[in-house]
Amino acid sequence: MSAFIFETKGRIAYMTLNRPEAFNAMNREMWDGLIKAWTEVGENPDIWVGVITGAGEKAFCSGQDLKEMAEWMAIPEDKRPGMPLPEVNPMNDMQIWKPIICAVNGLCIGGGLELAMACDIRIAAETARLGLAEVKSGVFPGNSGTQKLPRLIPFAKALEMLMTGDLVDAQDALRLGLVNKVVPSGQLMAEAEAMANKICENGPLAVRAVKELAYRGIEMSLADGLKLETEIAGRLSRTEDAMEGPRAFAEKRKPVWKGR
Repeated sequence: MSAFIFETKGRIAYMTLNRPEAFNAMNREMWDGLIKAWTEVGENPDIWVGVITGAGEKAFCSGQDLKEMAEWMAIPEDKRPGMPLPEVNPMNDMQIWKPIICAVNGLCIGGGLELAMACDIRIAAETARLGLAEVKSGVFPGNSGTQKLPRLIPFAKALEMLMTGDLVDAQDALRLGLVNKVVPSGQLMAEAEAMANKICENGPLAVRAVKELAYRGIEMSLADGLKLETEIAGRLSRTEDAMEGPRAFAEKRKPVWKGR
């Protein structure tokens, strides 16, 4: 059984962490599948939106497979293969501008929450519990967790979660802004797919442009962000889709997006 499942339906790519017996802990095989899938979503022009979830109902992802990590650390340093956690991964240095929706089913802790925070929209099942518990084991969430959580939720609450390692339930995550929506477990994937389809109705190049502007702009001054907006607007205005939108409006029909 593959530890990672990748499939497409129409314009949507579905990615599934597939180790439910291990709470979808991330081992070497899963990392390999995730990185290949993330790259495919970013590069394949026929994919407009990605959706990622975990198999089973107990967990989205419980983080790094600590058993595999312990076995790796037991190998003499001069004989160890590469670390099971790749240095370049979706949480760190693999930014893509296509939207990614995370369907959080059950536990979402450690590297699981770091992966969820690498996505753009998070929809949680009522049973979800989220947090970064690394300090309880004497380490810290070093695959983007210390940097992204304070950017997504109020700073004081982020510090509390980081320093205590405590989890929050789905409703608390919603109040904090860590997730966008909470739904019954049985409706989770339908809700994620509905969101993906809604995004696919919009001009795909425009969607990618606003994602790029939001992520890059938040790290800039307002003046620099406005310059970037002008630059990307000029680039977008020369595309076929930018001409199709106004034309479709004038002709009172739905636009036919080409992604170019």
